[in-house]
Amino acid sequence: MAARPDARPAAHPDSRVDAAATDARTVVLDVRWTLAQPDGSGAYRAGHIPGAVYVDLDTELADHDVVGAGRHPLPSESTLTAAMRRWGLRDGDTVVVVDDLGNQSAARAWWLLRYAGFADVRLLDGALGAWRAAGHPLDTDDVVPEPGDATARYGGMPVLDIDQAAALPGHGVLLDVRAAERYRGEVEPVDPRAGHIPGARSAPTATTLDADGRFLPAEVLRAQYAELGAVPGADVATYCGSGVTGAHAVAALAIAGVDAALFPGSWSQWSNDASRPAATGGEPG
Repeated sequence: MAARPDARPAAHPDSRVDAAATDARTVVLDVRWTLAQPDGSGAYRAGHIPGAVYVDLDTELADHDVVGAGRHPLPSESTLTAAMRRWGLRDGDTVVVVDDLGNQSAARAWWLLRYAGFADVRLLDGALGAWRAAGHPLDTDDVVPEPGDATARYGGMPVLDIDQAAALPGHGVLLDVRAAERYRGEVEPVDPRAGHIPGARSAPTATTLDADGRFLPAEVLRAQYAELGAVPGADVATYCGSGVTGAHAVAALAIAGVDAALFPGSWSQWSNDASRPAATGGEPG
């Protein structure tokens, strides 16, 4: 079962989950979610990797009581700690996160767990489709693990606030990973204003995946990002609509060998602030 990436700069992005070799438990988290169907519990119960625990992205990977921080504000350390313990996580576990969307929703859990201090978190490359294609079985039971004892300690991944996101294009690279037509401001199906953060570059999530939902090879991703100025050593950050697929882009950049920060509030925070300008049209410059 190949899984990528673990996002440690020195680690090979195609490392494999091997609990026997690492003497660590491997816990699988199922993060089924889409914008149209945010409750993925039904899909989970229809078939999931044996032993996988369902994670509710909207209620466990976000805190909607936070005002003014976008559609998926980051949960507090205490909120995520409670969720991790419900999932049965213990400090030191190897964690594999999976969805049925090319890792576009699972990446939120990957990023948050890394941000919370977990050292070994993986994305199942190709997501659930790869599991099915390999002929592995699915279960339909609702997995309820013994409570864990893990504790969230934030600071393991870089983040930007809204002012830092505004300033970044002046000295680095800010990547907007929404669909290109949303970046250009031609459509806006969710948020109150169309367009993008001035100076941001367009790097749609779809361009990082192949037809089977697997990440493109590292060298291909590296070349794509280099065209946008996102190269090793540059100040790079990503954003999306609400901080979900922006985390997926951080993972893709890690595979390419580029460290990147996340602007969690993303366009949903920016577009709700009338004092922030919205750019439209093509690439800056």
